[in-house]
Amino acid sequence: MTSELIRTTIEGISPLDGEAMQAARQRQARLTKPAGSLGELEELSVRMAGLAASCPPPVLAPAALAIFAADHGVHAQEVTPWPQAVTTQMVANFLAGGAAVNAFARQAGVGVTIVDVGVLSDLDPADGLILAKVRNGTADMSEEPAMSREEAVAAVETGIGVAGRLIDEGARILLTGDMGIANTTASAALISVFTGRDAGMVTGYGTGIDAATHLRKIEVIKRALALHEPSAEDPIGALSTVGGLEHAALAGFVLGAAARRVPVILDGVTAVAAALAAQALAPLSREAMIAGHRSVEPGATVALAKLDLAPLLEFGMRLGEGTGAVLAYPVVASAVRVLHEMATFDSAGVTEK
Repeated sequence: MTSELIRTTIEGISPLDGEAMQAARQRQARLTKPAGSLGELEELSVRMAGLAASCPPPVLAPAALAIFAADHGVHAQEVTPWPQAVTTQMVANFLAGGAAVNAFARQAGVGVTIVDVGVLSDLDPADGLILAKVRNGTADMSEEPAMSREEAVAAVETGIGVAGRLIDEGARILLTGDMGIANTTASAALISVFTGRDAGMVTGYGTGIDAATHLRKIEVIKRALALHEPSAEDPIGALSTVGGLEHAALAGFVLGAAARRVPVILDGVTAVAAALAAQALAPLSREAMIAGHRSVEPGATVALAKLDLAPLLEFGMRLGEGTGAVLAYPVVASAVRVLHEMATFDSAGVTEK
């Protein structure tokens, strides 16, 4: 079961445009530099041309970050030492501009929007906050499904809607963010489902847990997977049984971007877990994805391999919030700007080798 919105969004996702990509490669060959000297940035610019179906593709500004916030019932299993109230407190911090991602976003010129898709407490309206709560946090996935299929569908639809709203407001590139205490537990469960890897291989230390908590976290995930038997062939089912509301919304966010031929920079382990669900729903959505960085969470590397995405940055980060995506944004924007502003050998009067 999906919905008409999800179905039409998926149907609107099309392959990269081969003619635009060929034109971008030909232009790269004429720019005033040795062929291939910009390395991976050249192929990134080609992919952006293919996504936009034009060469050069649109300059990737303005950029919009959406931080999807939600709480997790599995917190009751003591998989993290952080109190659940921190989710709500961090949303307030984002809105006040006091988080790491806010500092990075100001530096990079990225707009920040927070989306309450499932925070346990009820939030008051505020500038920069979209109130789109599907339910007040998930249930404990180790004892029952995290949410119903209908709720998972509603969260995916929320993500599609937020992507469309930000693009309609002028965004030319979207960035993923997330906030939810205990969400790395759900992330690891989803990555295990979509990659087939054992929970122990994809579960990390999250917010800095000790070894005993790490072992308990793995066992909780294994118990949830054994209870629900989620399948990669049923992405909505996987999201509803062992995912989070922010994972479902992020999956929709990726689908919404891909359908509008707008690139989306993925952040860390929560984002790539959601991206696996998006890819399972619509394989072509992968073409719109850019891996901002490699989180130190082991599941992130496994997920990136499944997505066949090479991360742009590797700083040993594991904060979430969208920090890695925001740091990667200037790199992606620069790759595209080269196609717009760099002179060719002919136009600059530079002699070729």
